[in-house]
Amino acid sequence: MTTILTVLLVLTSLVLIASVLLQPGKSAGLSGSIGGGAESLFGKKRAKSYEGILARITTISAIVFMLSALILTIIE
Repeated sequence: MTTILTVLLVLTSLVLIASVLLQPGKSAGLSGSIGGGAESLFGKKRAKSYEGILARITTISAIVFMLSALILTIIE
């Protein structure tokens, strides 16, 4: 059981690292804060975009990482 949880912990940590590194930066300076508001209102849908998919992958892998680390700590 601990071997499976350790492997799951390592895999989710790699997925979490990759998904965070692939996400674009949120701050684009002053011009990004002025022009970015219109794009978020009238631009492409965030849930179906590349950024939305990466955000969902990041959230899911972070939850799985925390749960597997907590369970592994309790078991050992």
